Amino acid sequence: MPRSSTGNEELDRVLGGGLVPGSAILIGGDPGIGKSTLLLQVAGSLSRQCRVLYVSGEESAHQIKMRASRIGVPQEALYVLTENDVESVLDKCGRMQPDVLVIDSIQTMVSQESASAPGSVSQVRQSAGAIVRFAKETGTSVFIVGHVTKEGSLAGPRVLEHMVDAVLYFEGDRQHEYRLLRAVKNRFGSVNELGVFEMRAEGMVPVPNPSESLLSQRARGISGSVVFCTLQGSRPILCDLQALAARSFYSVPKRTVGGMDSSRVALLLAVMEKRAGKKLFDQDVYINVAGGLALSAPAADLAVCVAVASSLMGFALSPSLSVMGEVGLCGEVRPVSQAERRVVECVRLGFTEILLPKQNMKSIKPIEGVRLTGVDTLMQALAVVTD
Repeated sequence: MPRSSTGNEELDRVLGGGLVPGSAILIGGDPGIGKSTLLLQVAGSLSRQCRVLYVSGEESAHQIKMRASRIGVPQEALYVLTENDVESVLDKCGRMQPDVLVIDSIQTMVSQESASAPGSVSQVRQSAGAIVRFAKETGTSVFIVGHVTKEGSLAGPRVLEHMVDAVLYFEGDRQHEYRLLRAVKNRFGSVNELGVFEMRAEGMVPVPNPSESLLSQRARGISGSVVFCTLQGSRPILCDLQALAARSFYSVPKRTVGGMDSSRVALLLAVMEKRAGKKLFDQDVYINVAGGLALSAPAADLAVCVAVASSLMGFALSPSLSVMGEVGLCGEVRPVSQAERRVVECVRLGFTEILLPKQNMKSIKPIEGVRLTGVDTLMQALAVVTD
């Protein structure tokens, strides 16, 4: 279908190439993470080429203007409406006929056809249904902001996610500058696509080269740090995977994990103890993925094991080394998906030593100046990095 750019490269990437006419896009995230800021920037950018209406049920027009001025949003052609009555909003939209409509947020919208309180399940369902129906009938592209619960899921009925064409989640710690926008549903593009932004005084700034940004503050010459290439949708991103093994003074050693599944890490530590002979029963082990990324694929297994071994034995890994591979219960190293794309990203950023599963070596052509080392077992991998 024909697409139009939102003026934001990272948002276009997550949407699958741009904005589709008549699409309904739901954006969720914690309060204060940057949803409204990003959409105000996008609305200002789109207002230069089409008619955009920004509807807010949470802020006054004066507050929106102050924020727009602070972050440098073009205001000459951007229409703003402060209203929470859905029927009134859609009536004005019918007369104005905007090309893009922003609803901030769906939890503040009230439909006269429902007698329940604002923010209730029936109100959210009724309001969202009316807005999505308007988008499909008129071809208006709609952005809908949704709040999330303490568990991290979108507040309101689950059917809200089924109504829309795309569901995007903002992730990241408000104490850090990086924000991650991830697609978990997209009828017009791939899911699990990732956009990276940096929160600055001028708003949400796209990060076109997240690998370089995430590795810019990496500690060199220190044990327990290894570079791993993860795939976020179709995008390879290098991240700094850190491990710390320290003598435990508790009867049960601590296992603290950030950015990975803690049960998967516990499994890998057991494999290291049983298959590689690394004594971790009296060690507190801490794992962290720097930059706020969340790793779910098993391709990071070998990187975790190498980082833990580095910290446990007290040796620093080569700063030009990148590690990838899945580790099985028997200590075997299994191939990873799209290894060639990962290797290309590593080489692009100057990594000349890559440790990977031996089976992946068959599909990768030799690269001049780059040493590719294939391993079959965890023991072989640890022997390579300790040489």
